[in-house]
Amino acid sequence: MINLQITLGKLFSICEWIMKLAYVNLLWILFTVAGLFVLGFMPATISLFTIVRKWQIKQAEVPIWNTFLSIYKKEFIKSNLLGFILIIWAGIILLDLYFVHGLEGSLQLVFFVPLLIISVLYFITLMYLFPVYVHYELRVTEYIKNACLLGILNLHLTLIFAASAGSIIFLLLYSPAFIPFFSAVSITWILMYGGMYSFRKIEAREKHRQPEPIRHSGLSRHI
Repeated sequence: MINLQITLGKLFSICEWIMKLAYVNLLWILFTVAGLFVLGFMPATISLFTIVRKWQIKQAEVPIWNTFLSIYKKEFIKSNLLGFILIIWAGIILLDLYFVHGLEGSLQLVFFVPLLIISVLYFITLMYLFPVYVHYELRVTEYIKNACLLGILNLHLTLIFAASAGSIIFLLLYSPAFIPFFSAVSITWILMYGGMYSFRKIEAREKHRQPEPIRHSGLSRHI
């Protein structure tokens, strides 16, 4: 009887988490559409990462709707400014790709290599950008710089989490019925986990270098 109660309790907990994940994913879609996609994507994604971060630091009882809505409003302008910079960066890459495609021979290779490096740095930055954003309070350009550096310094982890996120995307494309419920939140969980793991490594290095108690730097968010 006791074993049955334990099993039922675990099943209930699993079902509850599945509902939470589906709910926050649907909110992400709703708020992205509410911002006409272009203006809604960044603040909705920041809200999603904020909630997932809270779950991963053991704040399970997060008021999902209120948290999502408040972060969406609070970060609307700042996150869209960051998104605008990312769009410009992507636009430059696409223009350069078009230019390089029109070249021939060794000249094409000369220009393609630096373009490939810039493109890889862009995707590395995207992987860590949202975890850095919801974990630290920085200026807009500092998010990009720190996300890029974090990804490069933890390149082996970056490759692992990129492969994990790619696997999730493949599975979702193979089972598209799950996309409305678990697409964004599953990828967010992996990237946020990678970000938190990297943050803990940095904090451990700082403590090792400075044995005495470290005062709060004021950069860490509490949202």
